[in-house]
Amino acid sequence: MTDPSNIAVRGGRLLDPASGTDDILDLFLADGRIASVGEAPDGFEADLTIDAEGLVVCPGLIDLHARLREPGQEYKATIASETAAAARGGITTLCCPPDTEPVVDTPAVANMILQRADQVGLARVLPIGALTQGLDGTHLAEMAALQRAGCVAVSNADVPLANTLVERRALEYAASFDLLVILRPLDRHLRDEGCVHEGPVSNRLGLPGIPDAAESVAVARDLALAEHTGCRVHFHSLSSGSATRMIEHARRGPCGVTADVPAHQLHLTEMDIENFDSLCHVSPPLRSTGDRQILREAVAGGAIGAICSDHQPHEEDAKASPFPDTAPGISGLETLLALTLRLVDERILSLSDAIARLTCGPAEILGLPLGRLAPGLSADVCIFDPEKHWSLTAERMASRGKNTPFLGWEFKGQVTHTIFSGRIVHEAD
Repeated sequence: MTDPSNIAVRGGRLLDPASGTDDILDLFLADGRIASVGEAPDGFEADLTIDAEGLVVCPGLIDLHARLREPGQEYKATIASETAAAARGGITTLCCPPDTEPVVDTPAVANMILQRADQVGLARVLPIGALTQGLDGTHLAEMAALQRAGCVAVSNADVPLANTLVERRALEYAASFDLLVILRPLDRHLRDEGCVHEGPVSNRLGLPGIPDAAESVAVARDLALAEHTGCRVHFHSLSSGSATRMIEHARRGPCGVTADVPAHQLHLTEMDIENFDSLCHVSPPLRSTGDRQILREAVAGGAIGAICSDHQPHEEDAKASPFPDTAPGISGLETLLALTLRLVDERILSLSDAIARLTCGPAEILGLPLGRLAPGLSADVCIFDPEKHWSLTAERMASRGKNTPFLGWEFKGQVTHTIFSGRIVHEAD
C-alpha cells in the first residue's frame, strides 16, 4: 500500500457508466481525489505513472452487502482480512450489515467499525444500522442517532420483523429522516425449517425446501408498506423470479423501490447442490434455472440495479456438518467482478452495464457521490485486464473464509490495481 501521491493512469480504456464515458483516456489523481480526465491539470507532475494500455480503468467497485465479522466473530474474519480481499477484487466501498456482536444498534458500535476500517485503510466501510434493538424484530432502534453516526441505511439483516405493524412503524420512522431501509424479503412461516429451494431436487435429496412464495409473499407485503409510508426501500438478495417480476412492475409506478442480487444467484442453481455440496448452501437458496434467467433479465433491464457479493466468510468447520446443519453463505468478495464479467462473455450484459451494476448503480441506491470518475470525487479506481485468465484457489484468496463453490473455476478478467482515496491498496504480482 502506497501513500497518497500524484498518479497518472495512462492509455487505458476509461469506462465510467455514470457519465457514459467509454474511450481511451488518461486519468489523473492528486491528493486523494480525481484531478482530471483526459488532459493533465496545469502544473501536474506525476509521482507515479501506471501504464494501462490494454486495461480497463473504471470506478472502484461498491458492494452493498458484505459481512466482515468484526466485531464479535473474529474467528471467522476481520475488517483487515476482508478489506484486503475487497482490494484484491477491485472493491473500494463495502456496506456491512448490522448483525455483528454486538449489533450495530448504537452509535458506539457504528463508530468502532468506522474507526477500525480507517485504521486499516484498505477500503471504505459503511455500516448499516439495525432496524430494531438487538435485531429483536420488535423494538425500534434509534435510527436517527445511527444515521448521524455514519450509518448509510438501516436493516434487520436476515432476522424477520415480528409483524407488519412493527414494519410499518419502522418504515414511517425511517421515512421521516429519508433513511434507506434494506429489507431481506422472507416470510419466516413459509421458510419454516427449509434449507434449499423447494422443488424436484429437494424432493430427490430429501432436504427440507423453501418455496419461492416465501420471498414473493414478503415482497408483496413490503411493497404495500413502502407505498403506504413513502419510505425508501431496497430489497436485498433477490432469488426468485416471481418476486423479481413484482419489483419490476412496482418500479413502473410511483413506488421507487430498488433491488440487488448476489452474484452467485446469477450463475448457480438448485442443480449445484446435487452432491450435498455445503459450499452451495446459501440463504436465500439457489433456485431453478427459470428463476436464474428472470434474475439475469432483470439485471440486464435495470430493474435490479446492483450486483452484490453477499459475502459471508466462514471457518472450515462451519461447512463440515451434514448439509442442513451447515452455516449458509459464500465468501464472495474476490469473485464479484469476475462473476459479473462472465455475464458479459455470456452476452447477458454489455461491459458498460456490468460495471454500472457494480459502481454507479449501488451508489445511486445509497444516494452517495461514489462510483464515478469525476474531478473532485474520491480517487477510487479499479484497473483490470479484461483478457487475463486466472483460476480461483484457496491459497490465492485474501479472505479468511475459503468457503466458495467457485474454487477451481477459471475466470477471465483480473484486477491489476485497486486505488482507494488515491492510494494503491492492491497491485497484482
